[in-house]
Amino acid sequence: MKIGFLTGALSEMPLDEIVRWAGRHGFAALELHCEAQEGGPVCLNGSLNVASLDAARTESLQAVAKESGVTFSCLTRCVNMLDADEKVRQANHDLARRVLDAAVLLNVDVVSNFVGRDLTRTVEDNLPIFREVFEPLCSDAAARGVRVAIENCPLVGGPAGDQLQNIAITPAVWRQLFQAIPDLGLNFDPSHLYWMGVDYLAAVKEFSRNIYHVHLKDTEILDAVLAEAGIFSRSPRWWRYRIPGFGKVDWPALLSALYEAGYNGTLSIEHEDPVFRGSLERKQEGLVIGRKRIEPLLG
Repeated sequence: MKIGFLTGALSEMPLDEIVRWAGRHGFAALELHCEAQEGGPVCLNGSLNVASLDAARTESLQAVAKESGVTFSCLTRCVNMLDADEKVRQANHDLARRVLDAAVLLNVDVVSNFVGRDLTRTVEDNLPIFREVFEPLCSDAAARGVRVAIENCPLVGGPAGDQLQNIAITPAVWRQLFQAIPDLGLNFDPSHLYWMGVDYLAAVKEFSRNIYHVHLKDTEILDAVLAEAGIFSRSPRWWRYRIPGFGKVDWPALLSALYEAGYNGTLSIEHEDPVFRGSLERKQEGLVIGRKRIEPLLG
């Protein structure tokens, strides 16, 4: 398995510089965060501009990656693919298609997105819409040698309040999604499962064939907040996301489960740790510490 990170964490650096920095600091892979900015440079700060990627720019970016000893593991842009607003939903679908086109150009075999949710409907009532949206996307991706992975972030809070803005967050729902579309997979993130009380080790075992990419993100439980405010507290939260090794996820057990499941892909640090923020240097420090925490477990 290779260790990498999601490039959006380093939002102060152009993408080509992120690739070079990653190679210099021991990372073997990168998960490219994607934007679509008409007329902008292909290497945006923290992101790949899928609107500007063409054959020549693809060759240039691949040359930088090869020179740096880095591969691209996944192209990621997480949006609400089931949004109740038809114009927003169509714009999100168009973006997902452009990310897929970029993956084909770069010869990357995984793209990652949210399922999302129509907030005017129940989870069950979102399932037919999910199939309608993802069946053609997954079919087209498969025909072009790309797999579609969904991230299991529940998206609690924001304008939707305490409503869950993503239906694809638990094994109970995954079974229905993968029964409907067997080729769909996971960008598996244990940090969300941990605070929700879901057995992430059992999930690896059950859904091994559907794990296409893995996020390295930990969860710290803030016991004092939990004791005072309870599990429904959102402000302040009783959990926070951390660099791997600073939270409660059992990384030796999880990596062992992934090995046993036959996973041999990328472990991508999704940096959302508030302790390692505030400056570019601090973010970079967090990423390097995360790599050093996990690397010894890989042998």
